[in-house]
Amino acid sequence: MTIHAAVQEAPQPAFLACYLDTLGLLERLHRLLLDVIKDEFERLGIPEVNAVQALLLFNIGEAEVTAGELKTRGYYQGSNVSYNLRKLVDGGYMHHERSTIDRRSVRVRLTSQGREVRDIVATLFARHAEAIEMRGLIGCLTAEETNTTLRRLERYWTDQIRYIY
Repeated sequence: MTIHAAVQEAPQPAFLACYLDTLGLLERLHRLLLDVIKDEFERLGIPEVNAVQALLLFNIGEAEVTAGELKTRGYYQGSNVSYNLRKLVDGGYMHHERSTIDRRSVRVRLTSQGREVRDIVATLFARHAEAIEMRGLIGCLTAEETNTTLRRLERYWTDQIRYIY
């Protein structure tokens, strides 16, 4: 590669700054989301479920899944999923059952106690959506455009993992 070709491939400084800002926002928003969930559970006096576990229960919903499916669908870290699933099973928030076909595989689903936690998170998110819409902070079209952009970024990163390494 020539120096000229490398210069042509370098991102524009303005775009690089925007991209880095986006990365920072994504990190901060995820941490803030966990803090918002944590605060809701503290306010309700439910300290035994942490924010990551509550979000995990919300994302599982009515499905019956394996830890592997949670990693691929929810992009949870492997050790994180195993640890949190074990805690949720021990706490009575999830049922787990070994597959009769593959004894290494465990399927999990929410118990009634787990569905209560899921419902708390769902109610919290519905309350937020209503307040955001009422205040005109983000409209549906803006949210859809943002989601489209984030899905493109997700696809790009996924392609980087699958095809570059």
